[in-house]
Amino acid sequence: MMAQFLKLPIIHRSRPDDLPGITGRARMDRRTKNLTRRLAMGDIAIIDHVDLDKVSADALLRLQVAAVVNAAPSISGRYPNLGPQVLVEAGVPLVDNVGPEVFRKVSDGAQVRLHEGTLYVGDIPVAKGQVQTPETVAGAMAATKDGLAVQLQAFVANTLEYAKGEGGLLIDGISAPDLRTKIDGQHVLVVVRGQHYREDLAALRPYIREFKPVMVGVDGGADALLEAGYRPDIIVGDMDSVTDQGLTCGAELVVHAYPDGRAPGLARTERLGVSSVLCPAGGTSEDVALLLADEKGASLIVAVGTHNTLDEFLDKGRSGYASTWLTRLRVGSKLVDAKGVSRLYRNRISGWALSGLVLAACVTILVVMLASPAGQSAGKIFITYLGAQWDGVRYWLSGLF
Repeated sequence: MMAQFLKLPIIHRSRPDDLPGITGRARMDRRTKNLTRRLAMGDIAIIDHVDLDKVSADALLRLQVAAVVNAAPSISGRYPNLGPQVLVEAGVPLVDNVGPEVFRKVSDGAQVRLHEGTLYVGDIPVAKGQVQTPETVAGAMAATKDGLAVQLQAFVANTLEYAKGEGGLLIDGISAPDLRTKIDGQHVLVVVRGQHYREDLAALRPYIREFKPVMVGVDGGADALLEAGYRPDIIVGDMDSVTDQGLTCGAELVVHAYPDGRAPGLARTERLGVSSVLCPAGGTSEDVALLLADEKGASLIVAVGTHNTLDEFLDKGRSGYASTWLTRLRVGSKLVDAKGVSRLYRNRISGWALSGLVLAACVTILVVMLASPAGQSAGKIFITYLGAQWDGVRYWLSGLF
């Protein structure tokens, strides 16, 4: 019998590394912004996101996912959303419209393989969809022009309807809670994790250094401030897209509640053991932050990453956004949008070029000084002057700290 077993053919199975396609750990969530908290480089992100927006796509790209599998259509045709274009142009594979069953057939954290639009667990195909390419995305975006007109009409109708019910927002503002942070007469920087927020925060560093504005993070905007090296003074939002690190950084927490007083975000702050105050109001948390700054007497409100165009409103997936329109009417005299600052004030001269220019000038001056007795005497005086100036700079720096 042993001999019979020895005569059986040996079957060689391919290792996962030998199989075609992309292999990685599956991370899945029906809410993309929740998923981004758990993703790591090389993961395959499984989402359920109709009309994938640019901010979500940027987050997936920043986390260096290996591929994105969407249970829903990434471009439904309602309007030209920008997320799919961001992913495919960066070379991230996007497989579209695989169906909701993928959430039942794949376990979070399982090793999966993606090949030619098909997702495998082991050797078993569990989902199949359309592989998006720059050409298919461009074609779908061109077809959305008709849908944009419909969405524009819906936006205007929704805005008018909201204005009828919430018109008092323009007159009365909101009932702002008491805060420890002094805002009256101060500049306030309101940061939302929207388009180009990183670049604009970097471009605003000189302004922040000079004016030292009160820093308000709107939900994930608090993490954006922390990433940039700043600590938010106030965090406003429903607390669903800000990290625990953000909530425990020492900022005052203002939980955005519904007008009837319900505040789902309050449970999270209580679980973390951090104190917070409620601010019942309609609209978005972005609106509440702007209105809060206005109500507390801010002399200027600088907004980073906020939404102020129709494309952005639609790309965020909220075709109404009427409250934002009303909010901007109310605080418009104080509001400055920082959007695009990074592109407007882009430095055309590199730091290395400036350093080379300064070094060349210093060498020239040194040569002139060494060439004549008068120059040598002037050089000694110049060095003494530089030493005195350096002592003054050191004294000033010590005063800062």
